[in-house]
Formats: sequence, C-alpha cells, structure tokens
Amino acid sequence: MNFTKLHGLGNDYIYINLIDEKNQLDEKKIGKICRYITNRNFGVGADGIILIEKSKVADFKMRIYNQDGSQAEMCGNGIRGFAKYVYDNKLINNKEMTIETLAGIKKVGVYTMQDGKVQTVQVNMGKASLEKNKDIITNDENIPIMLKYEIEGKIFTGTYISIGNPHFVIFERTIDNLNLEKIGRIIENDKYFPNRVNVEVAQIMDKSNIKMRVWERGSGETFSCGTGACATAKISNFYGFTRDIVKVHLKGGALDVRLNKQTDEIYLAGISSKVFDGSIVNEIVGII
Repeated sequence: MNFTKLHGLGNDYIYINLIDEKNQLDEKKIGKICRYITNRNFGVGADGIILIEKSKVADFKMRIYNQDGSQAEMCGNGIRGFAKYVYDNKLINNKEMTIETLAGIKKVGVYTMQDGKVQTVQVNMGKASLEKNKDIITNDENIPIMLKYEIEGKIFTGTYISIGNPHFVIFERTIDNLNLEKIGRIIENDKYFPNRVNVEVAQIMDKSNIKMRVWERGSGETFSCGTGACATAKISNFYGFTRDIVKVHLKGGALDVRLNKQTDEIYLAGISSKVFDGSIVNEIVGII
C-alpha cells in the first residue's frame, strides 16, 4: 500500500490514495491500521491518516482518522495537505476544488510555486457555531457556552465553539509553561463533551496576532491545528480582542485567518509541505 506523508506547520498526516485501485485497505481494521501506521516508534509516525476517495457530491472525499483510530469531522491542516496532494499528483487540473468532509463540502484554492507545485492553500472553512449541539451537554442555554475547570489549583475558563468539529478555547496571559497535557486530557474527556473536544490555550499578542497551543482529541498536543486556529480567531474577535484578519502563531509556524463579517464565513490560509512517499507491505495491512 502506497502513501505520502505531508504536514501543515508540523501537523503531519499520512495520505492514502484510495482512488488508486492498487491501494487496498481493510475497512474493518482501519482503527488498528491507523494506530500502527501513525506510531512514531514502530510505524511511519504522524498525527493521523487521511484517505483520498471519490465523491458523488464534490471533486473529492476526505476521511480523517486520529492517532487513536477515531474519526474526525474536519482538519484545517489536513485538508490543505489533501489539496496539495491531489493537485501535485495531477488528480485535478483546477486550482479551485471542492472536498467532501464530515463537516460538509469545503471550497479550497491552491497557490503554486514556479515549479508548479502547491505551496500555499486557502480553505473556506464555513461558519462557526457557538450554539449548543450534540457535541456538548449542559443545562445552560446561554450563548456562548462557557465552562470553568479547576486544574492543579488554577481556574481555567473557556468557551465552546464548533468549526465542524468541537473546540474549547481558553485565553491566558501566558501559555508557554502551562501543563497542556494535563489540561487538555481532562477537558477533552469531560462528561460535558460526549464526542470529546479539542482544547486550545491562547495568548493575545496584539490586535492582529495570537499565540496558541493545541491539544487535539485522539492525538495529544500537536504542532499546529487549522480548525483550532479558526476557532480561536473567531472567539477572540467575538470578545473584541482581535481584528477580522489575524495571524495565529503555533509551535510549527503561523496560519492566516480571515473572518468575513458579511457572510460569517472563516478563511484559513497556510503552507503545506510534502515530507516523503513510501509504501507499507500489504501483508501487514491485512493482518493488523
């Protein structure tokens, strides 16, 4: 089974082209396969895997799986790598495309370098929602939904938001020394979030810049998160901390987020990079 590893600011995924009939994947064992392939000691190593498939309603269909084998609705860095893969491999000639995800159909545009390869990808991430839904269980109907957690003797207050997948955004004066592994793990698995939740801790640098760390459900702390950057930018703007156009600085680099106040849509732009191509012995995929 052939694969390509790409990353968006260090948020890395293994892409498997299931449009290619040579690639075979046992759907019943996809969780085990994902855990094996993404393991950084015994497998290829990645934050998750992304499957490239045909779609009946868009140009392509994208399926995303976290390190633990759980399926995710959407991934901002992942979809940018997806667009780079299909364009660079000539699966599509148009620089604008539509990609079906569990969070809906996303419109994506690619920008190429002199060699014709994709460097930057912009995604219309759609609209954010601060409303109560299936991802959260509370008796409080207030919007936005805010929760408090006491962790290691400190109170953390955050806001729930959905960008097609659930996020919980916490603003702090400084975030470098926070124990994100403990904070993220506790909140991710809290009873209020039956489908678990991604956790962002953010520090406002100025009206145009946010510093952010992210704990992704099913994967742990990652170098970058596109949906997390959008969620944080939206909440920050909602509270008046930042402008409509903001740069979100993460461990792996910076992402550009633009809020369209007329349509309420969020646009995400950033670099996507190829790491390498490889193959996994089909016998291994069959027996896992």
